[in-house]
Amino acid sequence: MELFRIKRDLPLMKHALIFNAISFITFAAAVFFLVTRGLHFSIEFTGGTVIEVAYPQAAEIEKTRHVIEQMGFGEVQVQNFGSSRDVMIRLPVRGDIKQTELVGKVFGELCKAEAGTVSEHQEITPQGEQVSKQICKKADGAEPLKLSRSEVVGPAVGAELAQDAAKALAVTVLGIMIYLAIRFEWKFAVAGIIANLHDVVIILGFFAFFQWEFSLAVLAAILAVLGYSVNESVVIFDRVREAFRRFRKMNTHEVIDHAITSTMSRTIITHGCTQLMVVSMLLFGGPTLHYFAVALTIGILFGIYSSVFVAAAIAMWLGVKREDLVKTAGNRDDPNDPNAGAVV
Repeated sequence: MELFRIKRDLPLMKHALIFNAISFITFAAAVFFLVTRGLHFSIEFTGGTVIEVAYPQAAEIEKTRHVIEQMGFGEVQVQNFGSSRDVMIRLPVRGDIKQTELVGKVFGELCKAEAGTVSEHQEITPQGEQVSKQICKKADGAEPLKLSRSEVVGPAVGAELAQDAAKALAVTVLGIMIYLAIRFEWKFAVAGIIANLHDVVIILGFFAFFQWEFSLAVLAAILAVLGYSVNESVVIFDRVREAFRRFRKMNTHEVIDHAITSTMSRTIITHGCTQLMVVSMLLFGGPTLHYFAVALTIGILFGIYSSVFVAAAIAMWLGVKREDLVKTAGNRDDPNDPNAGAVV
């Protein structure tokens, strides 16, 4: 399917140096902000307190978030989980207050917001232990919310999670590189992975510059961008290989220009539709999906740019040529050989 067809190839590789100079400046700025400002990690990486409460009806997330934010604990996460009645609250590490006191204060404020009061209730666990549990009740005896669970995520757990995230990113990059080397040629593998890392670092640079919260959702978005970006690179690389077979009189930069131009309509349709969905999440997904959608938006925009101008240009500069992608059988110069020029 094509919205339009460009009849004349765009001379994009003629300006490859300019495009890559822009990319290098953007990349260098992202690295600078990562080094000087660093990432603002969520409590999933730094540790903190997790509180789960349950309402008898659908929870008002914005109301709950407002109550928690008024307590001045810094950046907090408030989101539904499981059902619309269950709410998970994540609070950052606080060294000036015990976890039990912190949970009690938060639950007390939430109970107060529902016109209730907190009381202590003794319960016997299945193991036969006696524990004290906080209960929120109104004057008429109704229970406007329940404290389902509370626990502490220690800094050590957060550090281990960060290491696992780095390993996941490294394995993804290595897998992409191996795939491109097998599918095409090592020059394309190097070009593709440089372009993909270009996208990742720029996303991280945005989060470092604006000090947006870096959470597991953002990490998931980065891994999604890696796969999304390499897909665009593969489409262009595949068209380059096809053009090398069809147009034997074209040189390398002309073949790449033709490959990019011929996929332009497909690129606009694919990325345009994807971006519409991501913008919908950005506008209507609420705080839970906000930074996930932001990371995807940045990744998609720079992914298009890097696949077209970074990956293709680097492959050209690495010296990719027809012989790297097109294998011939027989003697191409022998007019009596019936297999001369055959492509395998």
